[in-house]
Amino acid sequence: MTITQLYYVLAVAEHQNFTKAAEKCFVTQPTLSMQIQKLEDELEVQIFDRSKKPIELTEVGKKIVKQARNIVNESYRIQDIVDQQKGFIGGEFKLGIIPTIMPTLLPMFLKNFIKKHPKVKLKIEELTTEEIIARIKDGHLDAAIAATPLEDENIKERALYYEPFVSYVPKNHRLYGKKKIETSDLVIDDMLLLEDGHCFRDGVINLCKVFKNHVDDKFQLESGSIETLIKLSNEGLGMTLLPYLHTLDIHEKEKENLHYFVEPSPAREVSIIYHKSELKMQIIEALQDVISGIIRGAIAFQDVKIISPLPK
Repeated sequence: MTITQLYYVLAVAEHQNFTKAAEKCFVTQPTLSMQIQKLEDELEVQIFDRSKKPIELTEVGKKIVKQARNIVNESYRIQDIVDQQKGFIGGEFKLGIIPTIMPTLLPMFLKNFIKKHPKVKLKIEELTTEEIIARIKDGHLDAAIAATPLEDENIKERALYYEPFVSYVPKNHRLYGKKKIETSDLVIDDMLLLEDGHCFRDGVINLCKVFKNHVDDKFQLESGSIETLIKLSNEGLGMTLLPYLHTLDIHEKEKENLHYFVEPSPAREVSIIYHKSELKMQIIEALQDVISGIIRGAIAFQDVKIISPLPK
């Protein structure tokens, strides 16, 4: 049994196709098939049911893949140890970022990080929290930036900053005249929300549920982007809540509609998250250092109350 064979098994399990798996592994399909067959012969079990289309794992194959993923990840640790010993910060690094953080945070730190660590080849994807957790667990992401806490024993979290919620209240709204908004003022029925799947949406719902015994989950309007929520609010269709960093770039006229909360402000915790195996920690720490340094100048809020991003 070799690590290469296990790597091939993981590739086929992911793509459910020998040809696609071979392309990913940069080998010919016969070579990959032969190595997997050798492993099956050695173990005297079938890992894949080749009669199914697409190819499926057998029951014992599922258990083998789970263990193979641990072994392959641990094998990467050897190179990781060498890199850390040499003080090397470089190589490919796959980073996921949730949609409500990507457009505001990425432009703030990316240029600075690339300049400071030119040997790191960042591959960045915009993904939902659910997709991020799955990809970190299966080894397809090295780390991610998401709202926390996530309460997952396989995921480690390092807080980067705390981002307050800010109310966006149009002029015709009942709360427009209030200088400061209280969380008890919020009514879910006139709230514009992001579509299902966004953890910021779940945070808003959780915030409203704290003060309401009965919450009607039938919303007036939902949208896939914060920019659309602002436009809908401007049309008088309801108020919405924005992450603080999104408020920095809106038009000056629209800033008149921003209403801050009475302290402690409801806020989301934004963290860099990664697998408990702690691979590529030197790059994770470099990202944390750059982002934390930049964000300190943008968010001065101290007295905040963290709202969970988990659906309840």
